[in-house]
Amino acid sequence: MVWSLLAVVGSVAAFLLLDPVLALFVAIMLVTAAVLAFLARDWDRRPTFEERELERARRRKEKWERGAAARERDRVKWEAHKARQEARRAAQDERR
Repeated sequence: MVWSLLAVVGSVAAFLLLDPVLALFVAIMLVTAAVLAFLARDWDRRPTFEERELERARRRKEKWERGAAARERDRVKWEAHKARQEARRAAQDERR
């Protein structure tokens, strides 16, 4: 609120006291500063990098745990596949 009021007062003063081109530059700079101040008003309340990474790690762990049964089924299928391949190789070696 204070920044926006300062930007308006500064812009009006610039147009009254300066050349219009310079006043426009000053007005643009003041408005930009006011917008940045508005956007940064709650900057310190945002989560830190470490907090975001902990949350991501927690979500990854939950997802990993949800997929445990599927991984176990895939492992059993893979072991059965490898056993069939070994049996075929053994049968081919006996024929030779």
